[in-house]
Amino acid sequence: MVKGKEIRITINLECTECTRGDKRKKGISRYTTRKNRRNTPIRLELKKFCCYCNKHTLHREMKK
Repeated sequence: MVKGKEIRITINLECTECTRGDKRKKGISRYTTRKNRRNTPIRLELKKFCCYCNKHTLHREMKK
């Protein structure tokens, strides 16, 4: 059976602190992970370590 859409997709998570901070910051922390499209239809939010902020911050799923 061939399915049109994959159930598990690869997503990118981006730090919320770095994106709305100063322009002087070094960069933006990004992580790559996979999620199940059926179980989690909304955007994923996880607390991950940001090496630029040097603390655990909220990372949200980016737009494709």
